[in-house]
Amino acid sequence: MSPLTYIFLLPLLAALVILLIPGNFRFVIRCIALLATFASLVLAVVVFCRFDGAKADGFQFVQQLDWASSLGISYHVGVDGINLGLILMGATVVFAAVCVAREIKTREKEFYILLLMMGGGILGAFASLDLFFFYFFHELALVPTFIMIGLWGKGENKNYATFQITLYLSVGALLVLLGFLALYLQLPLHDRTLDLERLTQYFKAHPMPQAPQRLIFPLLLFGFGILVSLWPFHTWAPLGYSSAPTSTAMIHAGVLKKFGLYGLIRVALPMMPNEAQHWANIISVLCLGNILYCGLVAMRQRNLNLLIGNSSVAHMGFAFLGIASLGTIGITGTVLIMVAHGFLAALTFSLSGYLRDEVKTLDMNQMGGLLRKLPFIGTVMIMAMLAGCGLPGFAGFPGEVLVLFGAWQRSEVISAMAVWGALIIAGVYMLRAIRDIWHGDKAWTGISDVTTLWRKVPYGLLLGCLILFGFCPRLLTDNIKAGVAPIVRMVGAEDIEMTPIAKGHAAR
Repeated sequence: MSPLTYIFLLPLLAALVILLIPGNFRFVIRCIALLATFASLVLAVVVFCRFDGAKADGFQFVQQLDWASSLGISYHVGVDGINLGLILMGATVVFAAVCVAREIKTREKEFYILLLMMGGGILGAFASLDLFFFYFFHELALVPTFIMIGLWGKGENKNYATFQITLYLSVGALLVLLGFLALYLQLPLHDRTLDLERLTQYFKAHPMPQAPQRLIFPLLLFGFGILVSLWPFHTWAPLGYSSAPTSTAMIHAGVLKKFGLYGLIRVALPMMPNEAQHWANIISVLCLGNILYCGLVAMRQRNLNLLIGNSSVAHMGFAFLGIASLGTIGITGTVLIMVAHGFLAALTFSLSGYLRDEVKTLDMNQMGGLLRKLPFIGTVMIMAMLAGCGLPGFAGFPGEVLVLFGAWQRSEVISAMAVWGALIIAGVYMLRAIRDIWHGDKAWTGISDVTTLWRKVPYGLLLGCLILFGFCPRLLTDNIKAGVAPIVRMVGAEDIEMTPIAKGHAAR
């Protein structure tokens, strides 16, 4: 059996075991969740280390079993350069989310079951090479989000946030489902399949006619776009994350939101290349809404979670910009941003959750001078906020550099505007937040820093991954480039080899 199966199955089996345990066995429930997600993380690290970079353009650790052969559905998992880093990032974030879930004091059994369903579901989606299970596992991860915000959410707007996120993401998921069904019906009756490899090979040999491409590509673009918070369908994200429990926000913002970007790269681009080229300029314009508009909104925020939420949406603009480049450089940068942002979003939301528990507020007007009382949390959050500015040395920097180099080949104007948004706008709101929260002479009593090594683990793990892939991005980029290259060839867009400057950034 492929280790990929165990990576997502262990959290799901742990949820099933917890279901059978009485709710007052809190310590046992937490231990089971921690052990299952830690084992999943170890397996993800093993897969990452054993992945053969010389064969990065094909799938490895493959397992395929017939499930409903009459409908062309099979259980099929595998990993290539594109989803290798995503699975590692997802397993890391899920483990860290379970570590910080100690804040939940009511209905703990139900919370851990839903949290493990979220983690196992999205890991299963990233590993799946069959569209049925790809969609099924995503929905398995998505539905608990609505419940967790409604039951354990915080803030006076949590009910509105629950309804809004449920409405938006349900519509997005429905559009994706319609797109998948339409894609399935494009195949001859005797060749119909939902297997991603077979679908890709079929449409490579038999290009899809233009008429169905015009229907299916927008369905997938806007369906996946809503799930990723593409502007102007982004309003659910900042409010939803600010109202969600800390662990839920970590997994959704860090991992689950990458499903849409991954789906566009894996499904929409290679199978509908003509429409991909037609929509590329439109995507470039829309992503500026994420980068500039959401960045300006973040500048106006005085609530820390709303600032982080809008910053997260702004980062997704860079990911879409790389996709719109339709080149190896840009899409490689997009995948690297997906991995880096997963670690960054999980880290920042975990830290804001700690501050909310200790300080009892996320209003930055009421903060200040906290670095004296919280030296560890303060140091880690300052580093995370600098990483959010795209500072060199963190994983987001090489990703953004590659995206900008890739996008420059398509439009110098849009690339220049994106640079302005990244350097100026992000720098302003992040540095101002550092000043308002951590510096000053305000005296605090009754708050305490993280002191035990065990409680430092999730923060140190996420920050360590940001630094590791910031200094050694080639651990990811070489494999990503090999996985992206066949997709770029199918799109048929002119691709330009990585320039010496870009190679230098990627090698750091």
